[in-house]
Amino acid sequence: LQILGNVSEFQRVVSVLQEGVDFDIDVNASVFETNIRVVGGLLSAHLLSKKAGVEVEVGWPCSGPLLRMAEEAARKLLPAFQTPTGMPYGTVNLLHGVNPGETPVTCTAGIGTFIVEFATLSHLTGDPVFEDVARKALKALWKNRSDIGLVGNHIDVLTAKWVAQDAGIGAGVDSYFEYLVKGAILLQDKELMSMFLEYNKAIKNYTKFDDWYLWVQMYKGTVSMPVFQSLEAYWPGLQSLIGDVDNAMRTFLNYYTVWKQFGGLPEFYNIPQGYTVDKREGYPLRPELIESAMYLYRATRDPTLLELGRDAVESIEKISKVDCGFATIKDLRDHRLDNRMESFFLAETVKYLYLLFDPDNFIHNDGSVFDVVLTPYGECVLNAGGYIFNTEAHPIDPAALHCCRKRKEEQWEVEDLMREFYSLKKNKKFTLKRAADHGEGESAKDPEDASSEKGGETRNSKKSSHSLLSCPSQSFNSKLAVLGQVFLDNN
Repeated sequence: LQILGNVSEFQRVVSVLQEGVDFDIDVNASVFETNIRVVGGLLSAHLLSKKAGVEVEVGWPCSGPLLRMAEEAARKLLPAFQTPTGMPYGTVNLLHGVNPGETPVTCTAGIGTFIVEFATLSHLTGDPVFEDVARKALKALWKNRSDIGLVGNHIDVLTAKWVAQDAGIGAGVDSYFEYLVKGAILLQDKELMSMFLEYNKAIKNYTKFDDWYLWVQMYKGTVSMPVFQSLEAYWPGLQSLIGDVDNAMRTFLNYYTVWKQFGGLPEFYNIPQGYTVDKREGYPLRPELIESAMYLYRATRDPTLLELGRDAVESIEKISKVDCGFATIKDLRDHRLDNRMESFFLAETVKYLYLLFDPDNFIHNDGSVFDVVLTPYGECVLNAGGYIFNTEAHPIDPAALHCCRKRKEEQWEVEDLMREFYSLKKNKKFTLKRAADHGEGESAKDPEDASSEKGGETRNSKKSSHSLLSCPSQSFNSKLAVLGQVFLDNN
C-alpha cells in the first residue's frame, strides 16, 4: 500500500491490526509461511509506518506496536527450532508448541529462510535469540551439503539425513539461496556471501546446461529432472544482486521465451520437449519472473525487460481478470481459469510490476535523500534506499538495523555494571551487619538485588515452556504435494 502511495488504507490497516490480532490461538501454522508473511509483513509495516503518516511512539523504530506484534509472532515459532540439529520443524502450534507427532522432515527453504526477518527483529529489539537460531539453521544446512557442494530438497531435522536428494534452485530450495545473498547484503556479512558463492560454483558445475538449470542428484550430479519450474525464475534477479548480470540476462531470456510461448510461466516446463509437464500446466500469477525483470532493469536499463513487464500486464489483464479480482490460470494451454486468487499476486506480482514502471518510487532511492530520526540511542538515518525485499516482497530498510541494537547493548552493559556495583555496595553493608550479629565471613544477598538480576537475565534471554499436542500430523507425502511435486528418496 505504501509503495503504491495509498497511505490512508495503510493507516486503516495498521489500526485494524492493533485492535484485532491475537497469536494465542490453538492453530497449527507453517513456520516458514508465518515468518515470511506475518513476521516479515509486520516488520516492514513497522519500518514504513512513519513514512505512511502513522503517529509513532517515542523510541521508534526501536519500539512500536507492530514491532511488538512481530516479536510475539516470532516467539511463537521458536519452539520449532528446538531440535538436535538447530534446523526447525515445518509446523508449530501457536499455543502449545510442536506437535509430538509432527514429521521431522522439512524442505530446505523451510529451514534456511529466516535470517532476513529474524536478524532484523534481533537488531531492533536487542534480543539476539532470533538471529542466533536463524544462523544456526543456515549453518546446519551448510554443514550437511554433499561432497560435491549441493543440498537436497528435504531433510530430517532430527537426524540431518537427506530424505529427498534432488538438488536444484527451485521449489523447496529457492529461498535458502535467496536469503544467503539478501542476508549477506542486509547484515554486510562476508560469511553468508561466501557460503552462497560456494553453492553457486556447484550449481553452475552440476545443474547448469545452456543457461537453463536442471534438477540433479545431490551426491552424484546426474540429471534427475530436466525441467524448468516457474519458481526458479527468481534466479536471474538474485544473480543481478551479486553482479553477475550477463549470466542473469541469458537465463532470463530463456525464461522469457517460455512466457511468450504461453502468456505466462507454467509451473513445470520440460526443457528437452519444449512444452508443459502433465498436471503442471497452470500459472497462479507467480511473481518470480517479474521480480527478476525489476532487478535486472535497475541494473541494466535494458528495454527488453520493460517489454516483459508490458507483456505481463497485458496477459494478466486479458486472460485472468474476472469480476472479483484476477484468477489463477488453471491451464496455460487453453487459458482455463481456477476459482481462486493467490495472496502473493497482490503482495508480490503487482508490487514488482509497479516498481518496474515507477523509476521514481521511494524504494529506488539512491541515497541522495533520507530522513534523520532521533531515537533513545541517538540519531538514526532511515529511508535512504537499499531496501531488502524478503521472499514475500516485504521491504526492509537496512539502515534501521543500525538504529537500536548496538547502542541498546552498550546501554544494557552499562546498566549491568551499575547494577553489579550497587549490588556489591549493598551486599557489603549487609554483610558487615550480618558479620556483627553472626560472626565474620557470613553473608546474605539482598532480595531486591536478586530480583533485579533475575530481571536482567529475563530481558536478555527469554525462555518459555511449551506443552505439546497429541493430535496426528499430516502425512509427509501430502505435505510435499502442496509444493506441486512429490520428491522421493533416490537411494
